[in-house]
Amino acid sequence: MRPFWPISLFALACLPALATDAETDFSARARALHERLVTLDTHLDTPANLQKPGWNIMQSHNVADDGTQVDYPRMIAGGLDGGMWAIFTGQGPLTPEGRAHARNAALQIALRIHTMVAAHPDQFEIARTAADAPRIAAAGKRIVYLSIENSYPIGEDLTLVQTFFDLGVRVMSPVHTAHNDMADSASDASPAPWHGLSPRGRQLVVECNRLGIVLDASHASDQVFDQMLALSKTPIILSHSSCKAIYAHPRNLDDDRIRKLAASGGVMQLNSLSAYLVDTPANPDRNKAMAEFFGKYGGSRSLTPAQTEVLNRERREFMAKYPVKRANFDDFMKHVRHALEVVGPEHVGFGADWDGGGGVTGMNDVSCYYKITEALVQAGYSEKDLSNIWSGNVLRLLHAAEDFATKQKKP
Repeated sequence: MRPFWPISLFALACLPALATDAETDFSARARALHERLVTLDTHLDTPANLQKPGWNIMQSHNVADDGTQVDYPRMIAGGLDGGMWAIFTGQGPLTPEGRAHARNAALQIALRIHTMVAAHPDQFEIARTAADAPRIAAAGKRIVYLSIENSYPIGEDLTLVQTFFDLGVRVMSPVHTAHNDMADSASDASPAPWHGLSPRGRQLVVECNRLGIVLDASHASDQVFDQMLALSKTPIILSHSSCKAIYAHPRNLDDDRIRKLAASGGVMQLNSLSAYLVDTPANPDRNKAMAEFFGKYGGSRSLTPAQTEVLNRERREFMAKYPVKRANFDDFMKHVRHALEVVGPEHVGFGADWDGGGGVTGMNDVSCYYKITEALVQAGYSEKDLSNIWSGNVLRLLHAAEDFATKQKKP
C-alpha cells in the first residue's frame, strides 16, 4: 500500500497564517485526499539542477537560498508522485556544430536522469508506459518519465527520435522560444520561417506517432498547434501552458483552440510562470543588468560549491535590487478555473514549470502543491475529477500513443 505522508513543516509553511481549527481540519482532509491520488506534473525542469556541484536531489533545499523548487523531501511534502522530467536545451545556432552540441547536451541530461534514478532505486523509478505510473506510486517511489523540451537536439537526424525513445522519452515538443528546424515559436518576434511546422517538423510528428511519443505544443505558435492537431494520429498535450482569455500572452492558448484540443482528446497542463499569468511590465534596465549578471558567471555547471554559494547570494541581491511583479496563487488558480470551465476536468492538468521559472507567491515550490487539491475540493470538484486532473488525463494520452504505436507494428 502507498504510504500516507502526514503534514510536515514544509506543508505547514504553506498554510495561511492564523488558520482556524475548521480551516486546519479541512486542509488535513484535502491533504488526505491528495495523498490517495497519483499526482503528476508534466514539466519538471529539475534535471538542470542535477549538474550542479554539490546539489543532491535527496537533500532538502530552500528556493529562497538556491532558487531550486524540487527535491525528494519537497516532493514528499507536497504530495507529488512525479511526472515528466524535461531534457531541455536552449535554442542555439542552426548549424552542424550547434545541432551536434545540442544533441550531446541532451544525451548528457538523459544520462544524468538515469544516473539519479540508479543511485536511488528505493526512491525513484523510470516509467516507460502509462501502466507504470500507478504501480510505481503504489510502491512509494517517485515516477520519472522523460520528456524533451525543444527538438533542437534532433537537428537534421530524425533517427535520434528513436534513440531518445529508447532512453525513455515519452513526450516531445518541437520548439522553444525561438524558431528552429522543426517549427515556429510563439515567442519569437522575428518573421516566422515556416508558417507552422517545417517539412522536417511534419516528419517529426509522424515519427513520434510511430514510436508512441506524445506530441507537446507548448511554446509552439498557433499555426504549429493547428497543424500538429490535424496531423497527429494521437491526442497532443500542452505540457505547461496558460489561458489567453485570462492573460493575452502570445505563449498562451485561446479558448477556441483549448476546445479543439479537448475535442481531439488532448490535455492542457497549467503553467505557474508569472510572466504567462499576469502582465509583467518591461524593464530594460533590469534586462540589461540580468544579461551582465549571467555573463559574469557563464555556465553554472562549471562552478564549485563555494562559487555557487556566492552566485546564489548575488542572485538574491540582484532580485532585491530589481524586483519584478510576481503572480500569486489566486492568479494561477484563475487560469486553472478558466480551463476547467471551458473544457472540464477530463482535459486539464498541471505542468507548473518548476525549476524553469515557475512558482507564484503562495506556491513557491513543489512542497505547496497540495494547495491546488484543497482549492479544487473547495470549488466542488470530486475525487474522480481530481484523479483525472492530477494524472488520469495524462496517462490516457500516454496509453493512446502506446496503443497506436503497437497497432502499427502488427502485420
